[in-house]
Order: sequence, then C-alpha cells, then structure tokens
Amino acid sequence: MTEEEKQHELTKRKFYKAEQEAGFVENHPKTTPQQQDPAYRLAFRDTDFLLREELRPVRFQLELLKTEMLLDESDIGSTLVVYGSARIPSPEMVDAALATATTPERKAVIESLVAKAKYYEEARKLAFTASKCGLVEDGKRQFVICSGGGPSIMEAANRGAHEAGAESIGLNIVLPHEQAPNGYVTPHLSFQFHYFALRKMHFLLRARAVAVFPGGFGTFDEFFELLTLIQTGKMKPIPILLFGGDYWNRVVNFRALAEEGVINFEDIELFTPVETAEEAWDHIVKFYDLDC
Repeated sequence: MTEEEKQHELTKRKFYKAEQEAGFVENHPKTTPQQQDPAYRLAFRDTDFLLREELRPVRFQLELLKTEMLLDESDIGSTLVVYGSARIPSPEMVDAALATATTPERKAVIESLVAKAKYYEEARKLAFTASKCGLVEDGKRQFVICSGGGPSIMEAANRGAHEAGAESIGLNIVLPHEQAPNGYVTPHLSFQFHYFALRKMHFLLRARAVAVFPGGFGTFDEFFELLTLIQTGKMKPIPILLFGGDYWNRVVNFRALAEEGVINFEDIELFTPVETAEEAWDHIVKFYDLDC
C-alpha cells in the first residue's frame, strides 16, 4: 500500500502521537526568547511544571496508572503479596549480622533478629511453591509473587519466585536513605513509588492472598490497613496468613482488643496463624479449591 493510499484509510490515525510531537519540538532550533522560556515547553515534557504542588492529583493518577497498565500488559491476574521486615537476615547473613554487635544491648537485638531468620526461609519456600504452581486462568497468571521490593523478607519472596523460574513484582518506595530493589525482582516488574498510599493500593488491587511475616511500622501499617478494609466490608475476605505466633502474640494482644470491645471476637478470625510455608499454601489451596 502506498503512502497516498494509507492517507485514505478510515482507520488510519490522523493525529501525530505525543512522542512524535515531542520529537518535532526537540528537532526545532530554539532561537527566540519565546522558545527558550519555560512557559513554551510542552506541558508533559516540563518536569518543573509536573512537580508543582498543584499537580499532586495528576501525579497520583500517573502513579496509579503506570503500574496498573504495565501489570495488565504483563498478563498478571492476581498476586500473592508478602509483607515483612527489612531487617531480618537471611541464613547466609547470620554470622555477618552477629559480627556487627558491639554492645550487649545491640547483641541482644541482633540475636532476636537472627532468631527470626527461619522466616526468611519460609517466605522463600512459600514464594517458590506458589510460583511453581504456575496457575493461569483466562490467559492471566495467578498468584504472582509481589513484595515491597526491598531486602530481608521481601528479598526472600522474590528470591523464591526467581528460583522457581517465575517472574515476581517489587513495589519499592522512595526513601531519604536509598532503598534499591533486591536483585531477584523481575526488572520489568520493578516499580518505584513516591506515595505510600498508591503503593499500598497496588499491593491489594490484585491480591488474592497475603502472607504477613514479623515486621515493624511498615508491616503493621500494611497489615492493619488490610484488616480494616476487610473488617469494614470495603474489601472481600482473602486468606491472610500470619507467620510467627510468638512474635505477634508478644507485640499485639488481639484478644485484649476484643475484650475491650474495640473489635469483635470474630475479627480475630480474619487472619490465620501459621508457622510454615506448607501450612500457608495449604490454606490458600483449600480457600480457592486450587488444583496445585
């Protein structure tokens, strides 16, 4: 078909794409004061403009839309989300962690973290098992591993998927101290967020199960928001697997909350205490009647 014939196609695009228009601008010499002033920049190429306070709603939308589009293009239908500490060492790093203890107080803290290294292995096993299942439904991959993209428990989850030969997602967050994605996240599924709220939304938009390991403020924030969404009926129930009974029973007295009347006793049943990856995966399989 000639160029002239193409011009007469009814379905042929009649406007240039944005990237083409931007190319035209870049190829034109900027010789006049008007062309050199920031006001003349294309709005979507003007970083200073996009970072203005008034543009926050637009940045919200972009941060929501970019990840949603790329996950959809990657045929990801659902996820198994893993929450947990960024400080628990992997079994390989236990000795190195203990070597950093320079005071008795610090030694006690490090020993407590080291005692939780077993959960690194459980997160890794759970991710491996879910990824090996390789469930596909309606052309979409199901129970794709999704973590916060950082170290420790998050790394373990992405590592398990990687060792199973599967892709996995990392939802990283910009912090004052750099937190680079762990090396096991699939590069084209590695995302960086500015807004915690949008990151937490993406954790749950596709979540069909959530594994919660011992963790700090970030894990508490994610875990309790999930409980609140289900408790209030904003989100349908999904398996929530709570790893580490000794830890959670020590740091949160759920029964006391119920006895005080601020939650219902049945709210404690929103999550399932587990200790092993096998227990967690069995619960997920039974909940969804999976053939895995």
